[in-house]
Amino acid sequence: MSSHDHDHPSSGDHGHSHGVAQDADRRWLGAALTLILAFMAGEVVVGLASHSLALLSDAAHMLTDAASIVLALVAMRLAARPARGGYTFGLKRAEILSAQANGITLLVLAAWLAYEAVRRLIDPPPVSGGPVLVTALVGVAINLLAAWCISRANRTSLNVEGAYQHILTDLYGFIATAVAGAVVLTTGFARADAIATLVVVVLMLRAGIGLARASGRIFLEAAPAGTDPDALGDQLAAQEGVVEVHDLHVWQISSEQTALSAHVLVSPAGDCHAVRRDLERLLADQWAITHTTLQVDHAHTAAAGQGLTIGSAPPPAGAHCEDAHGPTHHAGPHDH
Repeated sequence: MSSHDHDHPSSGDHGHSHGVAQDADRRWLGAALTLILAFMAGEVVVGLASHSLALLSDAAHMLTDAASIVLALVAMRLAARPARGGYTFGLKRAEILSAQANGITLLVLAAWLAYEAVRRLIDPPPVSGGPVLVTALVGVAINLLAAWCISRANRTSLNVEGAYQHILTDLYGFIATAVAGAVVLTTGFARADAIATLVVVVLMLRAGIGLARASGRIFLEAAPAGTDPDALGDQLAAQEGVVEVHDLHVWQISSEQTALSAHVLVSPAGDCHAVRRDLERLLADQWAITHTTLQVDHAHTAAAGQGLTIGSAPPPAGAHCEDAHGPTHHAGPHDH
């Protein structure tokens, strides 16, 4: 039986219609954006008047918060567009671009704030503790509300998670700034402002590195975190009727959609269609992978003319495909 009889792509659930959920996500993100922009304007004024780097750093971070939410909203609209033309997966990766941009801006801003904080530790300017404390406490309340709004959206999306991490680090930053304002107000220790900024820097670095790493894995076509392709391949090869699985690829189209493709060899007397359906069901139920493309062939057909003997010995390199990728997974002796 030739591969053309069974190389039809099998896609699980292609009805990725989340219109209602995406509309709700956009509303929650829009509410958070409005809160942040309104507060940020007032914070800049107070920060300049009180000579507080911690407040200005929080305001700068809030600007990136606003930018991250705008990016998330734009990316949502792009990702919702249907696939057409050369973009056969649509523009789903726009959300990952947004997440990566959020991660990079956090890292760049952290570097600038670290430099400014160290400079102020060496030569601290006078800081007005009262306005800093009051503004920071209001900022805590605003960020709690904004974080709650975004937490109501779908955080399994790396795009939404990127915006959420921005808000969360800003919340922690305001708490640190409030503590610094209280210290300056009660003790006159002006360096507390710069120390609070360094606390914010550490939090920004942690969130930025996490976002950059997660989005980078998707761009590099890595398997989803927590998914072992070798274990998955061995499990597929151990199914009834399967002789071998090779050219196995597992990657993420977006943070919410995993795809898989593989070449599967079935025993000469096996039912290719039944095996394909069983493998699809296994992938969906145990691995939550529903976007699959399985090329299923009878083993003797794939081996024809290449001197391949089906048995316990592994096939010669490149026996099935001219440019095979990854390890070959064989069925155990109990199957054949």
